[in-house]
Amino acid sequence: MVILTGETLTMEEVRRVVCEDEPVSLAGSSREKIITSRKTVETMLAEKQTMYGINTGFGKFSDVVIEDDDLEELQLNLIHSHACGVGEPFSEKISRAMLLLRANALIQGYSGVRIELVEQFLHFLNEKVHPVIPQQGSLGASGDLAPLSHLALSLLGEGEVFYNGKRTITEAALQDAGLTSLTLKAKEGLALINGTQAMTAVGVITYLEMEKLLRQSEQVAAMTLEGLHGIIDAFDDDLHRVRGHQEQMDVAARFRHMLQDSLLTTRQGEQRVQDAYSLRCIPQVLGASWQTFNYAKDKLETEINAVTDNPLIFSEKNNVISGGNFHGQPIAFAMDFLKLGIAETANIAERRIERLVNPQLNDLPPFLSPNPGLESGAMIMQYSAASLVSENKTLAHPASVDSIPSSANQEDHVSMGTIAARHALMMLQNTRNVVAIELICAMQAVEFRSVDKMAAATREFYKNARSIVPSITKDRVFSTDIEKLANWLKDCRESKINHEGSVLHE
Repeated sequence: MVILTGETLTMEEVRRVVCEDEPVSLAGSSREKIITSRKTVETMLAEKQTMYGINTGFGKFSDVVIEDDDLEELQLNLIHSHACGVGEPFSEKISRAMLLLRANALIQGYSGVRIELVEQFLHFLNEKVHPVIPQQGSLGASGDLAPLSHLALSLLGEGEVFYNGKRTITEAALQDAGLTSLTLKAKEGLALINGTQAMTAVGVITYLEMEKLLRQSEQVAAMTLEGLHGIIDAFDDDLHRVRGHQEQMDVAARFRHMLQDSLLTTRQGEQRVQDAYSLRCIPQVLGASWQTFNYAKDKLETEINAVTDNPLIFSEKNNVISGGNFHGQPIAFAMDFLKLGIAETANIAERRIERLVNPQLNDLPPFLSPNPGLESGAMIMQYSAASLVSENKTLAHPASVDSIPSSANQEDHVSMGTIAARHALMMLQNTRNVVAIELICAMQAVEFRSVDKMAAATREFYKNARSIVPSITKDRVFSTDIEKLANWLKDCRESKINHEGSVLHE
């Protein structure tokens, strides 16, 4: 059970709720904050104070005062009019993450919502009712208005949800789950949709998957080193210590540990003086990718406990402040930066694939083919990897440098953070396929060298991967192999790296 306070949610707790369907509950202290905040809103309404989005219109309509009898309709109209998302829906994991993160923001007692609204979020999470939320349509400032409006629709019993593995109308799912729909009161519609939870949810899923893939890319690269008789001296501690980047030193340490008993790696001067950069510079490149990951991790960990709607209610001062905490620039920058690390993980992996299949760069069978000429072997797998890397380069263009004014120029600078996060996740999926292709080629190479001479760590990884995809004994439809291996890389047991740099499997 994860207890939500609004301020203490961790990435590990998010992972358990999103990936393992762990239930959630509300801390008692948060319950009191929510009730106090709501009382403040109701008192100000009774005093006829003018408050943005509570008894006024939205955006450019902020100067239009709304009559008391129309306040509930105002909130419902907001949700209906703003539910303009298009495209394929987010995955259930992302939808579930959005529910969790939005609930965690609302319970801090600055949003002026009723306890019933927060409890509706918890019911959806615990009963696994996941809103169908189109991916496209958010500018990432004024928050993720369109995606969060689709989320809000489901709380009201409208729209569609995923429930029991099926996409269905919300009303039917709520009935099956024993839940009732919600009616919005003053302030609540705006509180639901002003926020960064779409971009942050996508960012969190990307973070969780990238952490695993970065570790796996190191394991695959270590196997490639063995398949190409790579020079282990390039991973020497002294070499990396004098550079000083911790992530680079950590990568080198993990390679030394993984390959410490390998009979396939070489020393400088034995076969060649030095390797190409895609082998020799693995710690420098992947270390830098880890740096982008760590930066994004820091910003995401802050944002999952952030209050990002507008206006905010400060009950202790009896004050309502309109500001811009919904602006997604911090996450937009973080996701754009992360995209660079994802892109380079794929870039260098594709170059290692080329070294594995190109007969002019190694002494292996051309294209790792069992019958070169008659059979093409891994030739076109390298093409696919190159295509994915090129696509990544296009997606890596920073979304955060773009801004298109909206709401009659009232909202004249936006972050495009949700686009950045979506592209980061797309790039991660492309990169996983590239790593899968490298793994297929690396396994063929070490088989040619002798599996018995592999290091114990890489040999274990090899055996596990070989249980998913068999050796290439003749040409076959390799698309199936790539897909199977990519799914295995995504879904296999979580990898952990201990302080000594070894890779462990739980």
